[in-house]
Amino acid sequence: MHKQIEISLLPEQCANSEAIISYAQQHLKLNASTQVEIVRKSLDARRKPIRYNILLNIITDKDSVSKTYTFHFDLVHQKPHAVIIGAGPAGLFAALKLIELGIKPIIIERGKNVRDRRRDLAAITKQLTVNPDSNYCFGEGGAGTYSDGKLYTRSTKRGDVQRILHLLAYHGADSNILYEAHPHIGTNKLPGIITNIRQTIETCGGEFHFNSKLIDIITNSQGVSGVSIQHTLNTDQTYTIPTQNVLLATGHSARDIFELLHRKKISIEAKPFALGVRIEHPQSLIDQIQYKCESRGDYLPPASYSIVNQSLGRGVFSFCMCPGGIIAPAATAPGEVVVNGWSPSKRNNEFANSGLVVAVQQTDLGTYTKNGSLAAMRFQASVEQKAFEATQSLQAPAQRVADFVSNKHSNKLPDCSYLPGIQSHNLNEILPSFVANSLRDALSVFGKKMKGYVTNEAVMVATESRTSSPVRIPRDPTTLMHPEIKGLYPCAEGAGYAGGIVSAAMDGERCASLMAEACLKTNC
Repeated sequence: MHKQIEISLLPEQCANSEAIISYAQQHLKLNASTQVEIVRKSLDARRKPIRYNILLNIITDKDSVSKTYTFHFDLVHQKPHAVIIGAGPAGLFAALKLIELGIKPIIIERGKNVRDRRRDLAAITKQLTVNPDSNYCFGEGGAGTYSDGKLYTRSTKRGDVQRILHLLAYHGADSNILYEAHPHIGTNKLPGIITNIRQTIETCGGEFHFNSKLIDIITNSQGVSGVSIQHTLNTDQTYTIPTQNVLLATGHSARDIFELLHRKKISIEAKPFALGVRIEHPQSLIDQIQYKCESRGDYLPPASYSIVNQSLGRGVFSFCMCPGGIIAPAATAPGEVVVNGWSPSKRNNEFANSGLVVAVQQTDLGTYTKNGSLAAMRFQASVEQKAFEATQSLQAPAQRVADFVSNKHSNKLPDCSYLPGIQSHNLNEILPSFVANSLRDALSVFGKKMKGYVTNEAVMVATESRTSSPVRIPRDPTTLMHPEIKGLYPCAEGAGYAGGIVSAAMDGERCASLMAEACLKTNC
C-alpha cells in the first residue's frame, strides 16, 4: 500500500532527512518494514511558531513504490551526430537526452570549461576586465553555474521537473533538491556537478569544443547543412562541421548570435524583458522582517522574499532573490555594467540581494524601434553602457534605498558585496525615467508590506538587465524547428522559451527528443 501523509515539524525537528524520517517512524508508529519517503518540504513562516510542512510517502508494500528514474547512457561514438551550440543547462541536458536516444552530441561552447573559467571571473573583480567569451554568462554550464544554482521553476507543464532534478542528483547534487520546495545547489557546488555531466557525455562519445564560437549557420534549399566555428583564442582558426541538425542554446546574452541571425535575414522578434537594479539588505534585517523575530536562530534558513506590484501601469517585481548571497558582475563585454546575484550552498554571507525590476514593453523603446527585431536588445545595451559611463569602470553606480525614493544623492554608501566596488550616483538620473518612476512607486508599497524594507541600510546597484532575452527566435510549436530553416532548433532562454536552469534543461530535452527523431529518420 502507498499513501501520503502531511506532517508539521519545528525547524529543530527536521534539520536533515534522517531526522524527518525518524520522527515519522516513531510518531506515526510505523512498522520497521515501512518505507518513508520525503516528497516535499516547505517552510511556513506565517505560523507561530514557524514550522515546516512536510509531505511524506508511506510505503508498506514492496510492490507499491513511487516513481523511480533510471538513466542509460550508452556509447554513441559511431552513431549519427547533431550539433549543440552552447554548454549551458539546455545544451548539456539536450546532450544527455541525445545520448539516451542514440545520437552523438557535438557541443560548441565559446567559453572555457568550469575550471579555466574561474581565472576570467577573478579578472573581472580584481582587474576590472571582461573577457567577452568567458565570464559569468559564457562558459561551461552557462550563466547558472556561477550565479546561484536555483532550481525552482513554475514551468511544470513543459517537461518532467523531477527527471531534471534526479539527473542533477545522479551527477552529484544533494538529494534534498528532490523534495525542497525551493531547491538550490549553490554556486560553490554546481561547477563540480557540471564537470560530472561533461564526463558522462565524453565517456559516451560526445564531443566538447571549448573556446569555439559559432560564426555562421550554413544552409541550403533543404535547411541546415553545417556550421562555421571560430576559435575564440586564435581567431585565425576556423572550421566547418557538416550537420543537418543544430540546437541553438546560446543563452540570453549572446548578442552576436542575434546579430548573425538578423544579418542572414533569419526571422527573429523583439520581445518584452525586465530591467532595474539589484537591491541589497543586511540578511539579519530580512530575517527580522520575514520571521518577525530578533534572530532566526540555528535552525531557520536565511529568509527570502518575493514581491510584486503594479506600479504606474506596469509590473515591478523581485527576481532571483539570493539570501546570504553576493552581487556579481555579469557584464559580457567591455564598456557595460551588468549585475546579477548568487548564493553559496550554505547561504551564509551577511547580505541578502534580489533583482528589483520593471517590465519593459515595445512602446518603451522610443527611437530604438528603428532597429526592428533588435530594438529591445539595443535599448538594453544602452542602459548598461550608461551605467558604465557614470563610473568609467566596472564599479557600479549605487544609491541608498531611502535616498533613491526621495531622489536624494547618497553622500556615503553602506558596505556592499559587489566586489568590483560601487560609486554613489543618483540612479534616478541613470535609469530610464519610466523604470526609475515605477521603482520609486513600487518601493513605497513594498515598504508598507515589509516594514523596514525601504531603509538607508539597504543599497540599490545598477543595472540588473539580463533577466531574460530581449529577442525571441520563432519556432514551429510541433517540430520546435525555426519555421524558415529546417534542422535549426531555437532553444531555451536565448530563444525566449525558458527562464532558469530547470526550465532551460527541460526545453533542451524537448528539442533534443524531436531532433533525434528527425535525425534518425534521415540518418543524419
